[in-house]
This record gives sequence, structure tokens and C-alpha cells, in this order.
Amino acid sequence: MWNRLLLAALHRAIRAGRLAVTLPDGTLHQIGPDIGTPVYVTLSDPASPRKILLNPEMAIGEAYMDGTLTIADDDLAGFVALLIQSAVRGDLPVPLQMLRQLRKGWKRTAQFNPLMQSRKNVAHHYELSDEFYRLFMEEDMQYTCAYFREPGMTLQAAQAAKMDHIAAKLLLKPGMRVLDIGCGWGGLAIRLAQRHGVRVTGVTLSQSQLATAAARAERLGLAHLVEFRLQDYREVPDQFDRVVSVGMMEHVGAPQFDSYFAKVSNILAPNGVALIHFIGRSSGPNALSPWFQKYIFPGGYAPAYSEVMPSVEKSGLVMADLEVWRGHYEQTLLHWRQRFEANLPEIRAMFDARFIRMWRYYLVSAEMSFRGMHQVLFQLQLSKTPLDVPVTRQYLYP
Repeated sequence: MWNRLLLAALHRAIRAGRLAVTLPDGTLHQIGPDIGTPVYVTLSDPASPRKILLNPEMAIGEAYMDGTLTIADDDLAGFVALLIQSAVRGDLPVPLQMLRQLRKGWKRTAQFNPLMQSRKNVAHHYELSDEFYRLFMEEDMQYTCAYFREPGMTLQAAQAAKMDHIAAKLLLKPGMRVLDIGCGWGGLAIRLAQRHGVRVTGVTLSQSQLATAAARAERLGLAHLVEFRLQDYREVPDQFDRVVSVGMMEHVGAPQFDSYFAKVSNILAPNGVALIHFIGRSSGPNALSPWFQKYIFPGGYAPAYSEVMPSVEKSGLVMADLEVWRGHYEQTLLHWRQRFEANLPEIRAMFDARFIRMWRYYLVSAEMSFRGMHQVLFQLQLSKTPLDVPVTRQYLYP
């Protein structure tokens, strides 16, 4: 029965691309328009059809991790792209459409992130090991969207361009105090201090990130300009001339948006400027995949612009500029995926096969989501008064 129901659902859903699926009973079925080269998938667990029908996003990811869903030539990118094309078209059976709507309604509960939960969420993802992250990031360990300002840029150059673009938007002057919310491994804080003579305080909830960032600043002789704290942004008591947050608001959760922007406003000095850089959606509110919630970013969410602006307005901050990056994060993720695959021998020495398949599924799914599901990168430039920021963008492109 479950096999028949799954085939009926697939025949309705797959309207672009072609899927060839071998079910656990050994039968092969061709699904979708009869054009192009099919993606060949094999399900070996008899329970898979039932699990996929009841919770497709979770079940497909887990089956790939467990090795009970295999793809010919390991064409995971082709398979995920095919699924995303079907999801975007919306040609899903009614029960699956209802499940998606239920997740949207439940998302605020899933994103409720009090302080203790935020610490657990951060530890889940960021306490794996610095050595692992170094294997797929560039040498500065920038774990956020790079800025491919020119064709053919290396990942290292594009990450440097991202940091310099942010610095320009912050309108820095020597001696200013800057808060970096979610400072990661310290790369941005160190670059701002080195190049602009500002005093930067970076806060993180990751013990390993804190240790690495502090050691880097000490080694470079910048400890007098850069301070790193194991501290939640909600607990920061100081006031700053500038606030920057890169790739951290995705961990805040929609229920906390009001308090997040209120905190930014409260700690920003008169004539202050903030730059908030985060993954978002250009197609309206949605919900994070349950697989991503469980395995990659618990409590995380990439919001639509419409979900963020009410909180910005309540904070009293002025929207000085909004920039939308399209096409940059998929390039960043492709670089990370290529580096990940190139360093598999070292990664296999650290983690088992299930973890490796999980991380590969994460990188591929994220990349394909940016390519096909209206995900973008937002940069919000906020100020205390309308004229704290130049009234044209000419200062960014001298």
C-alpha cells in the first residue's frame, strides 16, 4: 500500500525533470516528463515509502544519511534540484501541503530561543572542531556568504571583499567602539581593528570559537584593540558607536526579533550605525526544513523581509539602506562543497560515514535552495537618525 501511495504522490509532484526510483521491492519506476536524463534513486528500507509520505523532508534526508537512499553516480545535487523544482511548483498532494502549512504555523514555537536554548543550539553546530571547519573554509574561517564582486574571484578574495564592503557601510573612524554580535572565529573583528584602528568587542556562545578568536588576536598583537567574550548579545551592557552582525540573526528566531532589534538600538550610541547581514527569503514567510532543524541549525530560521521590518520599525532605528545579494551564497556554498569533497580523507579520520553524508546533504541542499527557492542575502544598514549615513551609495564605490 505504501509503495502505491508513494508512487501516486511522486507522479503528482515530479513535473519538471525525471526521476527513476527503485522501490524496496525491487521494482523500477520512471516518473516525470519523458525528457532528459533521469536521476536514478534506490530505496532499500521497506519503511522508507511510509516515512517519506508522512514527513518527506525529514525522511529523505535521514535515508540519505543512513545509506538506505542511494543515488546513481552519487548525483545528490541533481536529486535535490529535482525535488526543489517540484516543491517550488507546489504540485504536492493535499496531505503534504497541509503538513507544510502546519510547520509554518508551528515555527514560532520551534524558534523560541531563550538563553539556555541558544547556548545548546550553538554548541550543536559550532563545537564540532576547528580542524574540521578549516578543511572547507578559506584560511580566515569566514562561515558566511562571500561577496563575489568580480567574476572569477577566489573564495579568499571574495570573503575579504565581503568584510571590506561591510566596513565601508559601517563608516568607521579610528578609536570607535564596535560590537560584533556572533563574531565566529574572529576574522571580521580582527580585520576591522587592523585596517581601521577601531576597538572591537566580539561576542559568541561557542567556546571553541572564543578560544580560536582570542588566540588569533593575541598572535597578531591586537589584543589591545580586540576583545572576545563568551556572552549572549542580550547580556551585553556596554554602548557602542557601531554594531555589526554577520550570519547570526538566522539563529535569533522570529519570536525574538523585537527584542533583538530593540537591543541593537539600546546599545547603539547617538549617531551610531548598525549593519545586519543575514540569510532571508524573497518569496514570503516559510519554515525551515525539519531536517535542518534537527541536524544542522536547531532553532534557526531564515526570515522573509516582511517578517523583519515590523521589528525594525518598533526599535526606532532608521532603515538607511537595504542591499539584496543574489547569486553570491550559492557560489560560496559550491566552494565549501568542493573543498569538503577534496578533503574527504582528513574528514573520514574525524567522523563516520553517516556524519559525512549528513554534511554533504546539508551543503548540497543549502546550495540548491539558493539556486531554486528564492533564498537571498540581506544587508540592513540601520542608523539612529536619517542623516547618520550618506544619502547616496557613492561612498561605497569611490
